[in-house]
Amino acid sequence: MNKPTSGRPTARSIPVEEFFTDPAFANPSISPDGTRIAYLAPAHGRRNVWVRRVDEQHEDAVCVTHDARRGITTYYWPDDTRWLLYLQDTDGNEDWHLYRADLEAPDRAPVDLTPLPPGSRVFGADALPSHPGSMLVAMNKRPIAIDLFRIDVATGETTLHHEQADPGESVLLDHSGEPAFAARLAADGTLELSAIDRTSGERRLLRRLGGAEYPVGVQPQLVTPDGTGLLVGAYTGSDDLRLLRLDRETGAETVIAAVEGHSLDILGTMAPGVLPPTVFTSRRTGEVIAARFVGDRPRIEVLDDRFAEVYAELAALSDGVLGTLSSDLSEKRWIATFVHDRDPAVTWLYDHATRESRVLFRPYPHLDPADLAAMEPVRFTARDGLPLHGFLTLPPGTAREALPLVLLVHGGPWLHDTWGFHPQAQLLANRGYAVLQVNFRGSTGYGRRHTTAAIGEFARAMHTDLIDAADWAVARGHADPARIGIMGGSYGGYAALMGAALEPGYFAAAVDYVGVSDLVGFLRNLPPFTRPYNVNSWYAYVGDPDDPAAEADMRSRSPIAMIDKITTPLLVAQGANDARVVQAEADGIVEPLRRRGVPVEHLFAADEGHGFDNTENQVRLHRAIERHFARYLGAGSPE
Repeated sequence: MNKPTSGRPTARSIPVEEFFTDPAFANPSISPDGTRIAYLAPAHGRRNVWVRRVDEQHEDAVCVTHDARRGITTYYWPDDTRWLLYLQDTDGNEDWHLYRADLEAPDRAPVDLTPLPPGSRVFGADALPSHPGSMLVAMNKRPIAIDLFRIDVATGETTLHHEQADPGESVLLDHSGEPAFAARLAADGTLELSAIDRTSGERRLLRRLGGAEYPVGVQPQLVTPDGTGLLVGAYTGSDDLRLLRLDRETGAETVIAAVEGHSLDILGTMAPGVLPPTVFTSRRTGEVIAARFVGDRPRIEVLDDRFAEVYAELAALSDGVLGTLSSDLSEKRWIATFVHDRDPAVTWLYDHATRESRVLFRPYPHLDPADLAAMEPVRFTARDGLPLHGFLTLPPGTAREALPLVLLVHGGPWLHDTWGFHPQAQLLANRGYAVLQVNFRGSTGYGRRHTTAAIGEFARAMHTDLIDAADWAVARGHADPARIGIMGGSYGGYAALMGAALEPGYFAAAVDYVGVSDLVGFLRNLPPFTRPYNVNSWYAYVGDPDDPAAEADMRSRSPIAMIDKITTPLLVAQGANDARVVQAEADGIVEPLRRRGVPVEHLFAADEGHGFDNTENQVRLHRAIERHFARYLGAGSPE
């Protein structure tokens, strides 16, 4: 057949750096007293935290952290706004520590409030209203147990607040810092939710949920401000994930938020304060005021009459969807970002007393939305009849037929692609590729049946869902069947390797980014504290490597066992400090393929972990991806 022209877009050819350098501004929040704004911006070649007064500009701001080795992503305002806290690891090893910066002496070296040994980490920090000046910090000083500690921010004094007696149990505290509920994972994967008696500490079972329909756990789990109820995301009585309230005394269940045919979006629980949240809570009262649901676009359901007025004003500011949200304690001043496919995370300051609003900043001021591609929701059906949802990004300003196609596979796999700004999809579309992202079975966000349809289907139906998606794009005329590529990170890297192994000749090129090549080795190399959390995910869906029969089956579904079948040109990217997918996963693929003469490019970063973070590594990676697909799919051209 005659190949079409390369399909180069007529929009501006955007340099790789413009997509993958750190945003000019990110992760904004307002101080509890409403006088100052904190956010991330470049300094010392990395993302650092800056602080300014609400009436000032960035030129007036002060950089209060000074990390020149690795960018900062997560930070916290404690109740005493002299301080600002942030998380940092070492070169991507995920051994997070909590540091304190002094806003009155911003040039002073930060203080490590959690001097932990290697292998231990901070999992998160929250304010503790019952103990002013303190933060409640979850960390595993004991290697296999995640305990709760109370840290005095000013002095650094650390006190054990609650010790985890059972590695499979999590205790949820009320707003006074006392145990209120317990979530215990039984051996069969069932999650047992219990009320804790205020006097005796005894557990009283309220509800059993489980197990494999909650592969990342029951999310969220929030104690109501008065301590009388537990809010959970659960499927009880529905295929859709809904927000429910369990009464502490009676166990009675009340639906707080539900949308027929849509599930609660739990992506935000993976990175609180960074990703758009699953539920919005009032800073003043602690009550849930809105919830996010999955859809062609994310869908916000307002649950509080007072917030409804604020939300109406915020929603009028953008044609995107409310992303992150921060207010002062009085809930007079609000900072909001918006999810958008072509104009992402534009940040507004809104004053509810005056009804005045203004743009604080655009994270990517160098990107013109007119040069970017729309992300279109699409639907199709898998070969066994399972409905599938995805997103198609086509090059702007060019024909939409017979394009080279890149199948972009999300990680997890218990995550989902969602409408919004996706730098990889935008880069590829800018270079003339059609980009298809599919929420294959096992993805979250599309109901219980969709998630559990992946049990036992690694390298089986999860794989054929991807082929069915690409075939759909070909049948619709969008894609040239001779020029289909596949790429992804983590599970997406595994899927890319399996695609190359199971479909010789189908994919013209593949990219494996920190991907699993050996399912058995991967699970055995995970940190010990993760084992209780794998019962409803890896063990339920793939197998327990300590079971000889499961081990053999897992090996048969690992790319490393099918390496002789791989002939597809491959790009493999790996970080030296990856705590999840160790370096041997990449080496075990690269060396045997090279010995067989299969074209393989290997990108290795000595200062990265499970995913590249530093700008220079992101740019190097995506330049390599650009070259790889240009060579084997025939669109775009390297800079």
